[in-house]
Amino acid sequence: MAFHRRTGQSGLTHSARVTVLSAAAATAAAALGAAPAVADPQDTATSAQTRVDGLFEQAEKATEAYNKAGERAGRLRAEVAATRDSVARGQERLNRMRGRLGAFAGAQYRSGGMDPSLALLLSGSPDTYLDKASTIERIGDRQSGELREVQEEQRRIGQQRLEAAAQLADLEESRTAVARHKRVIESKLAEARRLVNAMPAQERAAFDHASRSSLRDELPSLSGSAPSSARAAAAVMAARQAVGRPYVWGANGPSGFDCSGLMQWSYAQAGVGLPRTSQAQRYAGRQIPLSEAKPGDLVIYRDDASHVAMYMGNGQVVHAPYPGAPVRYDPVGMMPVSSVTRV
Repeated sequence: MAFHRRTGQSGLTHSARVTVLSAAAATAAAALGAAPAVADPQDTATSAQTRVDGLFEQAEKATEAYNKAGERAGRLRAEVAATRDSVARGQERLNRMRGRLGAFAGAQYRSGGMDPSLALLLSGSPDTYLDKASTIERIGDRQSGELREVQEEQRRIGQQRLEAAAQLADLEESRTAVARHKRVIESKLAEARRLVNAMPAQERAAFDHASRSSLRDELPSLSGSAPSSARAAAAVMAARQAVGRPYVWGANGPSGFDCSGLMQWSYAQAGVGLPRTSQAQRYAGRQIPLSEAKPGDLVIYRDDASHVAMYMGNGQVVHAPYPGAPVRYDPVGMMPVSSVTRV
């Protein structure tokens, strides 16, 4: 999810085009000590723009980490809920088993006495006693089997409760990571905005123009290149419909997108589930050479897979660039291509 500008725009160099976000985003938090918020008056236009792009790139890396942490938190929430449901069902089964043994104990009592093992079982904490084999040997076969079931159910529920506690601890850690990455993103974007605002008016106008000039209403000519499958064709049409919608970090549509969110949403419209981050999307299909790319293929940028776009044909991709720049078309070579994935 790189933050970058299109090649060939007025006043911009190749270094002014950057990428954002990465699943290797754990390093983003360490990058907090970035460039100063206000540009030095002696800075050249190129260096100021490069610093802004660098801040955008750091923010995008943190966005990828934010997406990854959020995805993990959602998975953990589901696991915690499932474990809790399982514990509740197990407790119901245990209560029914205890009820059957209680009825048996009552019958024993009415007929002249209750086996001490059953008395202990039906008290508050039979676990230690049940560990002794002699407990089960002192009652009948049927009741022995039920005691074993109770013992196993108690142990299983105890293990599940331990698992739930561990899952909750992981969930809290993941929530903390989400909040941390969000703070990094907001910090970097605020720094970038301050730096842009500190630019001389002419430089700021050039920067704003470059952020919007690649928006086109028409899909680039495919020059005879057809999508590799029906689902790729459907994803291409969805991505085309998203052109012009805003970049929103952490968003996967339909009103706004970050780079991997756009890919995930577009393929979801084709009935295909993609992972949430650009790093994971790199491995969501078969990798092919760039020379064989067809519309619908995912183009991964930079070695850290910090940005992803969709190939549209005729040397063009569609992507969500960075805050302030809407979903748009750009040349496939706008930054170093790391790999191409056919979903």
